[in-house]
Amino acid sequence: MSADPVRPAGGAGARPARLVHTGNVVVDVVMYLPRLPETGGDVLASESRITAGGGLNVMVGAARQGLPVAYAGMHGTGPFGDLARGQLTEAGIEVLQPPLPDLDTGFSVAMVDPSGERTFATSPGAEARLGPADLARIEPRPGDLVYVSGYSLAYPSNGPALAGWLPALDPGVTVIVDPGPLVAEIPAPVLAPALARADWWSCNEREARLLTGLEDPVAAASALAARTGRAGVLVRTGPGGAVLVVRGGEPVVVPAFPVRVVDSNGAGDAHVGAFAAALAGGLDPADAVRRANAAAALAVTRRGPATAPTAAEVDALVR
Repeated sequence: MSADPVRPAGGAGARPARLVHTGNVVVDVVMYLPRLPETGGDVLASESRITAGGGLNVMVGAARQGLPVAYAGMHGTGPFGDLARGQLTEAGIEVLQPPLPDLDTGFSVAMVDPSGERTFATSPGAEARLGPADLARIEPRPGDLVYVSGYSLAYPSNGPALAGWLPALDPGVTVIVDPGPLVAEIPAPVLAPALARADWWSCNEREARLLTGLEDPVAAASALAARTGRAGVLVRTGPGGAVLVVRGGEPVVVPAFPVRVVDSNGAGDAHVGAFAAALAGGLDPADAVRRANAAAALAVTRRGPATAPTAAEVDALVR
């Protein structure tokens, strides 16, 4: 099923709904390795690239599905900041914050093994300096979707700022929280308001296990739904697809589309971006997850972090 074009929330003439991403765009130094190096060792990469990534991948994933997107996170002054802004502009993403002087955008080293699995190490920069005064510039409207990442919640500046900002959002704003790999490092006083305000909680199996202590993703999704997700919870299970729990309902497994995995970097981001766009386009949650599964399946067949497919490509796969 295709998502309709994203509709204005206030009728004809109103601004269309948009995805407001609260951070964080970093620069990815991506290396494709025959194996991960042992401690103290080294290994030669067969291929490498330097590109904007992190939060950019979710935004590109949503924009390629036709959803207008605005970046509300911080960005720096320097070569990495220039690279990030250039790729945001190229993707048609509105930049809402001025650059921070005297501090560049941070970077992440992504090591990809032959199975397509990736391992990260991140050096934070300007994107980790979001504060209350910066968030005060952002005015999401009813119908908009706000995306919050676990990286933001884990940062000492961004996390407390978002914890104070999220509860004050209009109830008509849909909040999507993805706790990400740093889920165990999110302070409890920050995690609690994020859990309380999230309309949709989207995470992978590992993150669901860390939050619930449950190995089974279906059981973990049910346990998460008792703690968060005013509309529902998603647990992404890679080749298994995703577990969907709509508020008040039973867990439903939405199958994946079988593909040959080349690079799983950015697959979860493509999934969340497509899911947000499908919700904004009026699809019900199960159909939105199916399109998100298709977007993630297409993304893992390509090398690179921002490999989310277009709406036409997803249409062709789900048809």
